[in-house]
Amino acid sequence: MDTVDEKPRQFSLDTLAAIWSRRKWLAILAFVALLAGGVSLSAFLPNIYRSAATVLADRQEVPDFFVRSTVTSLIETRLQTISQEVLSRPRLEALINRFGLYVDLRERVPMDMLVARMRKDISLELKSTELKGLREATVAFTISYQGRDRETVSRVANTLASFYIEGNTKARERQATGTTEFLKVQLAETKKRLDELEQRVSGFKRRYLGELPQQMDTNLNTLDRLSAELLRNADSQTRANERKQTLSSQLAEAESFLTPGAGPGTQFATPELREAARLEQKKEELASLRLRFNENYPDVALLAAEVAALERELAAAMARQSKRNSERNSERNLEAKQTATPATPYVLRLREALNEVQTELKILKTEEGRLRSAAAAYQTRVENVPRREQEFMELSRDYESTRQLYASLQKRYEEAQLAETMEQRQKGEQFRVVDPAVPNAQPAAPNRLRLLIMTLAGAIGLAIGAVLLAEQLDTSFHALDDLRAYSKVPVLVSIPRIVTRRDSLRRWWRIPLAATAAFTGLVTIVGIVYVAAHGNETLVLLLARVVS
Repeated sequence: MDTVDEKPRQFSLDTLAAIWSRRKWLAILAFVALLAGGVSLSAFLPNIYRSAATVLADRQEVPDFFVRSTVTSLIETRLQTISQEVLSRPRLEALINRFGLYVDLRERVPMDMLVARMRKDISLELKSTELKGLREATVAFTISYQGRDRETVSRVANTLASFYIEGNTKARERQATGTTEFLKVQLAETKKRLDELEQRVSGFKRRYLGELPQQMDTNLNTLDRLSAELLRNADSQTRANERKQTLSSQLAEAESFLTPGAGPGTQFATPELREAARLEQKKEELASLRLRFNENYPDVALLAAEVAALERELAAAMARQSKRNSERNSERNLEAKQTATPATPYVLRLREALNEVQTELKILKTEEGRLRSAAAAYQTRVENVPRREQEFMELSRDYESTRQLYASLQKRYEEAQLAETMEQRQKGEQFRVVDPAVPNAQPAAPNRLRLLIMTLAGAIGLAIGAVLLAEQLDTSFHALDDLRAYSKVPVLVSIPRIVTRRDSLRRWWRIPLAATAAFTGLVTIVGIVYVAAHGNETLVLLLARVVS
């Protein structure tokens, strides 16, 4: 009897026994079906083996105090770079062909997919330690590979480890060589620029020789010496002029005695000579002041005005004296023609001494001109020193900075050469296999025991779920008590189930057919699982992640 509405059922042991009696074959079928699939899956899945090789990062053998390495990159960064080279398509393709990997997939998928599959099968794990006061540092790493043949897996893992060791050695050598080449190029360019600046400095020194800042003291000392010599020359000229004046007076007096009509008291040109000597002395003083001060200095301006006044007075006096001398000479010539008086030895000596004084004055004048010219040249040098110093400082600054840069590059280049030699001899930081990969007896996946336990739990759960679902969907009454509990209408009569011969015959045929259908279903499940699981490494890895 079916009903439209349904009330919650009260479960008890008798109810559960009745449900089991009605649904036992459904529960058994669901349990056996899932259990058969799980057991078949566990049996047909291929074994995946994993082998790992541990590589230790040995520190530099030569202490940093003696040779500083030019490879400053961290191990982690270098491993990433090496991984890109090791996991490149040509490398992995060569490994696939060398060890005959993925034979069952070669005819079905292209090589690019095989390379991508192998990248997934390779794993790199870093092992770090925390140094005192520093961050974590990598001291070792593990390179592993997984596959179906354990011998091949171990050989591939060891080969990959050797690739990392070789890649590290080449990477360090390449970086050390690159650093050396870079410094060599920079050193050559700096040397060329330094040579150009040296030529410019040498040319500047040759072009402005005597006006350089370091020659300032020498120029001042020479200028002081020339000033002193000019003062001595002026003193010598003053004394020579005085001697000349004295000799001229004595000669004039002596000649006056020899000349008729001239008395012993006659003085010839004595005031003019004295004015001339005074003028020469003032000129010497003015020249001496001009060597030390400029034209605007008060003493120089005052003395220059006095010299100009004396020159005007001397010129006027010389003009008057010249006129008188011309008249007197004409008279003397007339008298001398009338009576010629021979010169005495005293007059001759005076004339000879006067000539010597005049010669000395000429020499002193010449020496004065030379000294003034030299002093003017050194004065020009002294005045040009500040400008040359500024130019030389700008030029020297570039030269000094370039020289220091060249010295620094030279030192770094030599250190880089040592570091390159150290890397070539493999004395720097190197990778070393401390734990080579060996074939594992137990597969890494699948975990069959855990898979069977999960299958058993799932089968029990599926059986219970199937029974509960069937009971939930079934709205018929299976017992009189169910009807009475459902409706308040009294039950008048209960008719038991009448089993006919036809019902018995139908039941007899149903059992073999059900058994055959169940067996066929189980065989089908096992076949499907075989097709899906046989050689399916992807499924193994997926289940390994789910199970773990």
